[in-house]
Amino acid sequence: MAGTTRDRDIREVSNAGLLASQIASSGSTEPSTGRKPGLRNNPKYAAWFERAAFYFSFLSAAAIVLSIAASQIFLGAAILSLLASRKRLRYPPLILPLCLFFIGTVIAALLSGDPPSGLPQLRKFYVSLIAIVVFNTFHTLKQISYLVLTWGAAGLLSALDSLLQFYHRYQQAHLLNANDYGFYLDGRIMGFAGHWMTFGGEEMIVLLLLLSFLLFAPARRSKWAVAAGASLIWVSIILGLTRSIFLLGVPVGVTYLLWNWKKWSLAALAIMTALSFTIAPIQVRERVVSVFHPHVPLDSNRQRVTTRRTGWRMVEAHPWFGLGPEQVGKQFLRYLPPDVSLPLPKGYYGHLHNIYLQYAAERGIPTMLMMMWLIVKSLWDFRRPLNSSLANTDIKYILHGAIAVMLALLAEGFFEYNLGDSEILTMFFVVAACGYIAVENIASTPQTGYTK
Repeated sequence: MAGTTRDRDIREVSNAGLLASQIASSGSTEPSTGRKPGLRNNPKYAAWFERAAFYFSFLSAAAIVLSIAASQIFLGAAILSLLASRKRLRYPPLILPLCLFFIGTVIAALLSGDPPSGLPQLRKFYVSLIAIVVFNTFHTLKQISYLVLTWGAAGLLSALDSLLQFYHRYQQAHLLNANDYGFYLDGRIMGFAGHWMTFGGEEMIVLLLLLSFLLFAPARRSKWAVAAGASLIWVSIILGLTRSIFLLGVPVGVTYLLWNWKKWSLAALAIMTALSFTIAPIQVRERVVSVFHPHVPLDSNRQRVTTRRTGWRMVEAHPWFGLGPEQVGKQFLRYLPPDVSLPLPKGYYGHLHNIYLQYAAERGIPTMLMMMWLIVKSLWDFRRPLNSSLANTDIKYILHGAIAVMLALLAEGFFEYNLGDSEILTMFFVVAACGYIAVENIASTPQTGYTK
């Protein structure tokens, strides 16, 4: 009888152990009921959502050169997937000035007397979420390199489309006997973008990242293809005739990269630039000359002077909180200097064509300084590791590329409200997030050879 009881106890313990192992293998967190956990508590589904968040994040960042609608749809999917994964969110170091910039914008909108009009600018903060998404979903330098090369491919496609547009414009000019400067200026190439300024900004960012890849990344056979694609992108930027891009933004970024690569290359660049000017199409040469001798009324020189003077008057009148988002265009004539006569020079007066004046006039000097703090902090955080003995790694090209992009945007921003474009703003935040990921990888990556 005692043996029978002992055998029964052994069988019960064995069955209990088998049941426990089955529950553990099924991932259940409710052994008392035997029910399987929901999606929220199942680590298998959490990992799946985390992978989905990366793919959607990658697609959102990559698609911005091709379609802003697709990019923002993928961004929404990435945000939902990241939240569903229940992963603890990490925030890039730029989060504080970004939040203060957002708060300042909201206050400016509320004090403007017309808060609903500021909603388009408030909605742009949805775009800034891509910095958090990329920072939480990208982990390796290879992932960043894949994105840079994907941007290169997309930028090349847009450049090829723009070259076709230029060819069609050339044919029209000959058919209409209008092969002059003004005809090309009124129908500038745009690639896949909706405006030539957006096209130029996108291609500028892509070009500088590709150039940094060519100069600082470890040797790869793909560099020949990258060099060929970058050359075509540069041609499309020049033919785009956007002076703040090909005469200021790109040269500033390229100068930074060459100075940190081999300083003697700057002399070679100057010689190549002079030779290129002599063989450039007449439209390009006239566009360069127009900086000093504008073609009235075709060029925007006088218009930029008018917007700059008017913007200063707005800032003087409302230095703390500005006129409010989207109020610059509506109130432009109210702040027009008294010595400026109507009609105004040809051009667009919906904004001030200057990121510094635009932010200060719309949202106040303190809020403008928050954006400058964000950019300068990023530059400092990216430059500081480069002062150490980094080997020729992907970290080096990512950080140099991010710095070149930001310097180019700051320089171009004196003559264009480039961060007002959602496409450019998206790429800026992606570049910033990738820069901070590279900084994080410095501590965990060997400083020799190819990086992970």
